Amino acid sequence: MLELKKGRPEDYDQRSVIEQAVYDFLDNLNIEYDRLDHEPAYTMEICSEIDKSLGALICKNLFLCNRQKTDFYLLMMPADKVFKTKELSKALGVSRLSFGDADKMQELLGTTPGSASVMGLLNDKENKVRLIIDKDVLQEEYFGCHPCVNTSSLRISIKDLTDKILPPLNHSYTVIKLFGEE
Repeated sequence: MLELKKGRPEDYDQRSVIEQAVYDFLDNLNIEYDRLDHEPAYTMEICSEIDKSLGALICKNLFLCNRQKTDFYLLMMPADKVFKTKELSKALGVSRLSFGDADKMQELLGTTPGSASVMGLLNDKENKVRLIIDKDVLQEEYFGCHPCVNTSSLRISIKDLTDKILPPLNHSYTVIKLFGEE
């Protein structure tokens, strides 16, 4: 079983600059968070163990773009929902959404595939990424996300996300309801 710890890691100085920035940001806002350090979550077994230990809704964080690659989106949705591009495109009134490429994700969010996170909005100073949140995420007390690296996961309250984290990032969000049905 993985060990859930409060706040920033003891080995903070050995962490990447992007991860340190997340902890600094949260601490400066006096946001309480719990943290799990773990192996990169490349298998369902590791993901399952992280889910159990974190005790929060684990979100899929998908970096998407329009066909022209001029509009970018970060979708937060429950990990157990099936993602249907067509369903999201219709909900947003955007045709042909697809996954954004790794270089653009790195440029806009400072993260790489497998590490996409709402915390990456720290790096989106020009507000080029539109945050989309599935309504089911907002129904929960806590959500889980990466601190921009996939070797740690954070548990943060939804209320802190909407009331304390997003305003200083100068990001609003759009709520949609995805059904994720086959």
